[in-house]
Amino acid sequence: MGNGNGRGVRMLAGKKILLVICGGIAAYKTLELIRRLREAGASVTPVMTRAAAQFVTPLSVTALAGTPCRQELFDLGDEAEMGHIQLSRAADLVVVAPATADFMARMAHGHADDLPSTLMLATDKPVLIAPAMNVRMWGHPATRRNLACLRGDGIMVVGPDEGAMACGEYGPGRMAEPAAILAAIAAALGPKPLSGRHVIVTSGPTHEPIDPVRYIANRSSGAQGTAIAAALVDLGASVSFVTGPASVPPPPGVRVLPVETAAQMRAAVMEALPADAAVMAAAVADWRVENAAAQKMKKDGSGRAPALSFAQNPDILAEVAGLGADRPRLVVGFAAETEKVEEHARDKRARKGCDWIVANDVSPATGIMGGAENAVIVIDADGAETWPRLPKDEVARRLAQRIARALAWKEDA
Repeated sequence: MGNGNGRGVRMLAGKKILLVICGGIAAYKTLELIRRLREAGASVTPVMTRAAAQFVTPLSVTALAGTPCRQELFDLGDEAEMGHIQLSRAADLVVVAPATADFMARMAHGHADDLPSTLMLATDKPVLIAPAMNVRMWGHPATRRNLACLRGDGIMVVGPDEGAMACGEYGPGRMAEPAAILAAIAAALGPKPLSGRHVIVTSGPTHEPIDPVRYIANRSSGAQGTAIAAALVDLGASVSFVTGPASVPPPPGVRVLPVETAAQMRAAVMEALPADAAVMAAAVADWRVENAAAQKMKKDGSGRAPALSFAQNPDILAEVAGLGADRPRLVVGFAAETEKVEEHARDKRARKGCDWIVANDVSPATGIMGGAENAVIVIDADGAETWPRLPKDEVARRLAQRIARALAWKEDA
């Protein structure tokens, strides 16, 4: 892809893009995207919502695309031959840029009351969206639910970025830049960089029983591990997803290995080997109750709590990293810390023998544990790379791309 901007590189030659433009200030960037797509060799069929025409004109879009911009569902000339069905299925990829909060909600709930939404419901082609909205709208629980629903339906997502907004606020919600969207389109239509690779991903908490009805656990939701598994699938990987009792469902397209305890997680990971990479994102309990009761514990009237004896759980990350000939070529660990994040993470990487540690601050003030965003430091043999606070989906996308590059480099080395 060269420098990723499409100039002089016909990386999308012959590809047909159906581009849906929604009503947001970021629509002005879509004009640049159309130009880059055509320079890359793609043909672009544009469709606009009524609101989009308040931000960019159909004439501008038509001039750049070289194809008439469609807006109306009830166009007698086009609809005489069911034009919306033909539009929805003639493309190689459907791209929504910008994808507003409203349009994402309509996609998630299957609305079909205008041409753009009807196209989304009628298409049988892959779909890529580039969200763009105010930071508070992006973080709203309804948007997070809709995004999870769309990802569960197999919709690909690029961005949003973090930065200054037209409304004067700052944070995640800016539409990805045209070059990044172009790269995502090329990745969606081209060979997948992780095709033929097997990756093990662990996710969620573990539950260590005290008795048949009580257990010791932690606050991990499993959202970050789930997002990582989804991002790896998007890049073509075959993913064995070893998950504890998470509060989010597994992503589509993975082989799910459900577990509860650390011992069960260890057994599932070992059973899933061999693998090209292992991403150990689960929040595994360090200790288990050695004298767990076979029956529910009862109060005995003495006022004394039962004495619990603890034993150390297996160190799955260290064991996988130390497998020798059977070791995955890339082993990625996670470090959830509440203080001295980078210092503790560097120490953990050395002790465990893994290639990378992805560290984050999960102290209560951050809201990261169980939240929708993450701020990580990726530590490897070359040093530490600090990423800004991002939606967990975007952290996952960046990490998956980094894994793909690392595996390609290791193969070429």
